[in-house]
Amino acid sequence: MSKTALIVIDMINTYDHKDAEQLLPSAESVVPVLADMLGRARSRGVTVVYVNDNFGEWRSHHGEVLDHALKGPHAHLVDPLKPDSDSLFVLKARHSIFYETPLHYLLQQQGVDELVLTGQVTEQCVLYSALDAHIRHYDVTVPEDAVAHIHADLAQAALRMMERNMGARVCASGDLWA
Repeated sequence: MSKTALIVIDMINTYDHKDAEQLLPSAESVVPVLADMLGRARSRGVTVVYVNDNFGEWRSHHGEVLDHALKGPHAHLVDPLKPDSDSLFVLKARHSIFYETPLHYLLQQQGVDELVLTGQVTEQCVLYSALDAHIRHYDVTVPEDAVAHIHADLAQAALRMMERNMGARVCASGDLWA
């Protein structure tokens, strides 16, 4: 039997970075969808893992990243997505959720073999993470309404690549845990 983890990529964010203005409209539309997904996943006991940039703060831990984002001007995008006490949290330094992180080991320990990738940015971190998940033999699902983008055309191309080249299932968030 397959065990699934919902992966929330880079949504604990201050939006104080290059391309943030281009990302914000898409993030605004994704937050309510992702908040609903988190509720449905948690009510069904699905493992929830936040994998988030550390924003170059090498001494920080996930609580500090969350606190900093909640004090920022875009806290309304973070608050509905806050990790609960059962959520797992992994800090990353680069685009892929796997690159130099303990995520693969954590997922193996949890018996997870299917990943639902959500968060931002579709054409960057989500795409690279999907590729790294694929080469590690995870089944990958990407709910297209639960991933935010900077460039819509590149996001659509990335979703097509994930589906075609990596065998990812691209679907609507409502198709999961309905």
